[in-house]
Amino acid sequence: MGVPCLPSRRAASLALEQLLPGKKIAQSEGDVWNDVDVQIFSRPLQEDEILVPAVAEPLLVWVISGEANIEERELTGPWEQSKARAGTFYLTQTDTPYLMRWQGKDDTCFEVLHLYLGLELVNRAAMSLNLNSSRIRMRDVSGVQDVFISGILSGLVAEMQSPAIANPLFVNGLLESLTVHLLRQYADTKSETKPRSTLLPTWKLRRVLEHMEAHLAEPFDLDALAALCRMSRFHFSRSFRATTAQTPSGWFMQHRVQKASEMLRKTSLSIIEIALETGYESPSHFAQVFRRVTGLSPRNYRKMHSLNK
Repeated sequence: MGVPCLPSRRAASLALEQLLPGKKIAQSEGDVWNDVDVQIFSRPLQEDEILVPAVAEPLLVWVISGEANIEERELTGPWEQSKARAGTFYLTQTDTPYLMRWQGKDDTCFEVLHLYLGLELVNRAAMSLNLNSSRIRMRDVSGVQDVFISGILSGLVAEMQSPAIANPLFVNGLLESLTVHLLRQYADTKSETKPRSTLLPTWKLRRVLEHMEAHLAEPFDLDALAALCRMSRFHFSRSFRATTAQTPSGWFMQHRVQKASEMLRKTSLSIIEIALETGYESPSHFAQVFRRVTGLSPRNYRKMHSLNK
């Protein structure tokens, strides 16, 4: 049986959801939200460094509550800082992955909304403005306040969290107004859109990440991953790296170590048992890989975290 093909904006959100730490509080559901994907997250107060993959659709992140110092950079560029507080927003439609880290204020609840704009919605709004949708791309915006955007997103949050069924006329009106405003204020309409042929489509990225997560205890199989995407080994590897800035095997190894780290912190399984559970038949090989990624041996990692409890 084939894997159902989700709308690319939903697949993008699911792929990003696996990468960013935090707890999901709410998720848009139902036909009313067909043109977008909206999520509300509670984020940890501190994150040292995470990789954000390339996204095909415009992604708007709006801070609902809390404060944090946000730093972003391209993979080879300097860190750029912005201040996130209630009402600030971030907008991206990047062709390349980038790095992000943040430090929040103590004793505050850092909640954010993620909104993926479907390309169908963007195209309709562009037509209403007599713009050529093939020549439009959202600019990168970081830590900006916009009263109009805050008003619209406050309405969407209230509608998502209401016990009543979301009203299609109300939701569609807010989304269309938001998209027109973004195109007017934050879109680059003067240059050709860069080709995206080397990026892995978001639904394929989600399919690959889920497969690797489900088979961490098995040997890494590049052929199986390429076959899932109906691509050659070469083109799959190139597209995966362009999208995530990591090789498929590097991603697989990193998630094995993440799973092992969690087991060391949360279970009483022996290190040998954890090595086997995460696909390492040799405990010495497991320890070598674990130390290379974390800087600690599995034994010292467990000891350190047991002391911090």
